[in-house]
Amino acid sequence: MTAPRADLQSVSPAAMISLRDVVKKFSNAAGEFTVLKGVNLTINRGEFVSIVGKSGSGKSTLLNMVTGIDHPTDGQVVVNSTDIYAGVTESQRSLWRGKSLGIVFQFFQLLPMLTLLENVMLPMDYANMYDFDERPARAMELLKLVGLDKFANKLPVLVSTGQQQLAAIARAMACDPPLLVADEPTGNLDSRSADTIIQLFEGFVSQGKTIVMVTHDPSLTSRTHRNIIISDGELIDEAVSRALPQLRHRHMLEFTKLLEARTYQPRETIFSRDQPDERFFIIRKGEVEVVLRDENHQEYALSNLRKDDFFGEAELAYGGMSVANVRAGSGPAEIITIPRADFIRVMNESPITAEVVGKIAQARLETQRIADHRGRQP
Repeated sequence: MTAPRADLQSVSPAAMISLRDVVKKFSNAAGEFTVLKGVNLTINRGEFVSIVGKSGSGKSTLLNMVTGIDHPTDGQVVVNSTDIYAGVTESQRSLWRGKSLGIVFQFFQLLPMLTLLENVMLPMDYANMYDFDERPARAMELLKLVGLDKFANKLPVLVSTGQQQLAAIARAMACDPPLLVADEPTGNLDSRSADTIIQLFEGFVSQGKTIVMVTHDPSLTSRTHRNIIISDGELIDEAVSRALPQLRHRHMLEFTKLLEARTYQPRETIFSRDQPDERFFIIRKGEVEVVLRDENHQEYALSNLRKDDFFGEAELAYGGMSVANVRAGSGPAEIITIPRADFIRVMNESPITAEVVGKIAQARLETQRIADHRGRQP
């Protein structure tokens, strides 16, 4: 079930999921259309990741690539150190799926003629995991974990929708998989039931499990480690979406396609005061210092900016001349930049984002004005 060794050598041992240039095309009577357009994505072990996007953006298709339910047209999918498509038959992939990952569906997919206990035992039977006599006890332990041990012998129709989803989660964990994949797991639940589900997921993550969840609910994405946005079959740069969360997805994707990345060495100057500046900056990794000089030419740090902070907005909004010296901090800083003309155009189309960025720019300029005044005092 493993791809040739050379194909997997460059995949980090920390990666639970690695997608490389994944393309998915569909054909129908209307012609061929591309749902995933060269997706590259790495999710590390122990991460709790949410995937969001509008209907038709490719969320579920992306999830199906990870679970092996569907096949990529092109590209490589490595899950838990296994290339799940290279030289693997459908039956092999099905057995791998039963042992290696748990899947939680929006509509539960419990078998209606089996009790909750029997539903949870089913993956163990299929994957031939655990001794036959151990399976009922393990299933009961999982139902107890999700608070359903008293309902173990009931059919799904006799419990609530929230309890059905809890049973589906217990079933997904039946073979103790390292990866749990959930497609809108709280979409049909009330807020209280949804919170119970997320608390369970958080508990699994604390035990070292990796969870990937598709959701539309922003109250849930705020509780995950990472929030990955897909738009029109392409992933939005995560630094862009975190730094400018008010932007429409199409604008985030536009910035993703326009951005340039550069790494600055410790204390390396990014730009100097009173020099023209034609780009908007977002910190992807590391820290950045905003530095001023007093009348004695002594430098002091006005502020320190960190991952997902942006800068250069004051310069772009107020004439294009830099108002301070900006340099990398004590370690390397990876910065992404967007051209001035594109940044201004998108701000003109995004008044909410422009208002937020404008307020930050005004506050920073006022802080600098006060600092400049103090620096000139004898």
